[in-house]
Amino acid sequence: MKRIMSIQDISCIGKCSCGVALPIISSMGIECAIVPTAVLSTHTMFSGFTFRDLTDDMVGIKEHWLSEGFKFDAIYSGYLGSTRQIDIVSDFFDTFGKGITKIVDPAMADNGKLYAGFDEDFALEMTRLCSKADIILPNISEASFILGEEYPGEDASIEHLQNLLIKLSKLGPKHTVITGVNLGDDKFGFIGYDSAENEFYSYSTKKVHMKSHGTGDVFASTFTGALTRGKNIYDALTIAADFTSECIADTYNDPEAVNYGVNFETQIPFLLKRLELI
Repeated sequence: MKRIMSIQDISCIGKCSCGVALPIISSMGIECAIVPTAVLSTHTMFSGFTFRDLTDDMVGIKEHWLSEGFKFDAIYSGYLGSTRQIDIVSDFFDTFGKGITKIVDPAMADNGKLYAGFDEDFALEMTRLCSKADIILPNISEASFILGEEYPGEDASIEHLQNLLIKLSKLGPKHTVITGVNLGDDKFGFIGYDSAENEFYSYSTKKVHMKSHGTGDVFASTFTGALTRGKNIYDALTIAADFTSECIADTYNDPEAVNYGVNFETQIPFLLKRLELI
């Protein structure tokens, strides 16, 4: 059985981070080994949540895994809470990442603003981590911060996004993908760049006019799993986009849906059919 390492926090309630990565990747028939960066009682859209930082434990996990000789087929990092955690993840890449796919979802910004607690130094450290990745999955805001450029807005032109992708590729990743892109005619998707082939690619689904926490985690987890199962980059991305779209649509149409995440659980059968596993 293949094994993916997922490095991000655990929210005990709230559909994001490891709470999304573990069930989605596992449902695809892949072992998901987690490196928890923190434990929160809920994710941060709730007030009064508890928070336990696990930065020091990350180093011990790495050393123990190294002593046991554990191997991985991919490493996928998501939300990281500090520059020190970014440094530790960089060390995970160096220690376990030789010859395997390294994917970074640089979850740190949205709508032109860094998340609370992050600053320009954090963005600079994230840029260094992205330089070690094979594939990065920023949204428009994150791509801009990584490059130190002015945020162009959510309706940035395709030409502007293509220029961002080329600049991102010069950091080192073979594939750079900007997610959450408006592609016209009520379409929403991604645009990517293959630096080896000097080719752009894109894909969109019908836009559902609903904002929800954790959709980026659903996308990144699904993409990582599909890629690890042997799908090519583009097919893995389109599977992730279709699945995320189905999850959002199901949530939008469900009067009983909670407001802290999307109904990814109900759409697992769709994902498995899309992967031709059932």
